[in-house]
Amino acid sequence: MKGIVLAGGLGTRLYPITKITNKHLMPVYNKPMVFYPIRTLVDAGVEDILIVTGGNNAGDFLRILRNGEEFGLKRLAYRYQEGEGGIAAALSLAEDFAGGDNICVILGDNIYEKSLSASTSEFLRIGKGARIHLKQVENAQRFGVPVIKDGSILQIEEKPKAPRSSFAVTGFYIYDPSVFQIIKTLKPSGRGELEITDVNNAYIAQGLMTWEVIDGWWSDAGTFDSLLRANILVASQHAGNEEELPQEAIRTSASILRRQ
Repeated sequence: MKGIVLAGGLGTRLYPITKITNKHLMPVYNKPMVFYPIRTLVDAGVEDILIVTGGNNAGDFLRILRNGEEFGLKRLAYRYQEGEGGIAAALSLAEDFAGGDNICVILGDNIYEKSLSASTSEFLRIGKGARIHLKQVENAQRFGVPVIKDGSILQIEEKPKAPRSSFAVTGFYIYDPSVFQIIKTLKPSGRGELEITDVNNAYIAQGLMTWEVIDGWWSDAGTFDSLLRANILVASQHAGNEEELPQEAIRTSASILRRQ
């Protein structure tokens, strides 16, 4: 199984900082943001990873990640995305890299507390289709939201104004090789993008979607609020920070963890 980290986009929600650097290179506690999704893939047993990035700071990924030796990777490859076109459009650039293998895809601003290796193993046991990972959240309208009935996902609605469940589809997806053929059939959404939600709904329509509610906390880091949240959550896991972190940050972190 191969891994793909999607780390493109302009990061406009983090302007003006992202005018001078890629969002995924910003620090989350003591590491660049992109280190966390790479570690998630490595923990899931992936040793061959592609970084898809773009913009004016793409070369910085090579300078900081080099050949991936620090992560124990057999190969770390790079592809450049011209402009923007949505998550599915970025994923389409990985077709040659995938080479007909199953793939784990993770968004470069998603951080998970716990390993997803068991879910990856379950997908390999099934051997086909797609697998998504859900988390119950308070603000589901920010995300893709599954409509669930009798233990099955009927569809996923992208950023609904009135969510029909309190779950978010997090940014870790597992696909069989047919994903690239599905992407070729997609039409741009109202945002002018090829949506990963449409990819997932295609698998649902074929009866080939499985899912899991993840353990532990999860956070994206694509806005100033969620970036702060991710920093607090990661920092709170490091021993010795009781004296370093402000007490208010510790209380905020504890509150966040209780909600998750």
